[in-house]
Amino acid sequence: MINTIFKYLAISFFVALVPLIVTPYKSAQAAVRVKDIAYIQGVRDNQIYGYGLVIGLQGTGDSQIFKITRQMAVNIFQKMGVLISDSDFFSKNVAAVMITANIPAFARPGDKLDVIISSIGDSKSLEGGVLLQTALQGADNEVYAVAQGPLSIGGYNVEGQAQSTRKNISTTAYISNGAIVEKEIQASILYGKSLSVVLRDPDFTTANRLVEVINNLYPDSSKAIDSAVVNIIPPSDFQSENTIVRFVANIEELYIKPDSIARVIINERTGTIVAGENVRIATVAVAHGNLSITISEKPEVSQPNALSSGETKKVQRTDIQISEEEKRLLVLQEGVTISDVARALNVLGVTPRDLISIFQAIKRAGALHAELVIM
Repeated sequence: MINTIFKYLAISFFVALVPLIVTPYKSAQAAVRVKDIAYIQGVRDNQIYGYGLVIGLQGTGDSQIFKITRQMAVNIFQKMGVLISDSDFFSKNVAAVMITANIPAFARPGDKLDVIISSIGDSKSLEGGVLLQTALQGADNEVYAVAQGPLSIGGYNVEGQAQSTRKNISTTAYISNGAIVEKEIQASILYGKSLSVVLRDPDFTTANRLVEVINNLYPDSSKAIDSAVVNIIPPSDFQSENTIVRFVANIEELYIKPDSIARVIINERTGTIVAGENVRIATVAVAHGNLSITISEKPEVSQPNALSSGETKKVQRTDIQISEEEKRLLVLQEGVTISDVARALNVLGVTPRDLISIFQAIKRAGALHAELVIM
């Protein structure tokens, strides 16, 4: 049987016969702290990494085919005064791994960092392993931290002759406070006599509001460079190292109302739709219905009458059935929100998958006043 399902969706505009009076929409966006939507330029994390060995595995380490593991193990033994060649090293309890971590700004020697360990060979599981001391370096090849300790994977991988079971990924592990900072990464707040506040979501309106709030507290001290960066010159009372921290704290504790772009995010794989509060739709009519066409083929035997000249043959009998749900027309008036649309379409029995197609069609028709992002 071959089943073909057609989805019918029609979008059309209505022409307004009388002038529409639309009340201006005022955003209900709540005020938030500056520190929650922006950061001080220069104050950021840095990535560090290294490669090392995990030992103590229960036969789930790298195989002999992976030569890097054997070479790394032999090098460690030789540093400890044990002379051995890689051809003499046979063990399934060792795995080569890559270690990654983020070192925050102003981290001091002795501070501890969380690290992530990932297998780079053909190890089946890192469960029960211990990371040997590994130097972690930055992009400048300088060593900034050293990692070591027992691994936590939060899962397992068990195999038998004919069956296996797994929970989470057992070739990636985690060590809480597994690295110790050995060298500080220099970070600067002031560049000359100024500092910069960077918005995480660049927006000209938000940047202008931030300037207004800062200048209300410190007159004529700030200006917007672009949609993301606001440059601030601290007053003379806050130019020293002893007072600049208090100045930054004062800026971070200011409250502003960030503006946002009208945007609809659609994930086609999961059927998820997320929309901001500023999304508006013009007057539009939506007709939604389902047309199902079922075509079935059934073989039958054609038997001629007795004493006739016909031949017995196998023939195909085709049966076509068509069913169509009653279509209803939904008119969406100008100024409605996405939540209004969702509630109205739910009345029509529209599924999340159908909602995605409808929003795409409304956007193509020019009635969706928002950016449509499809993931």
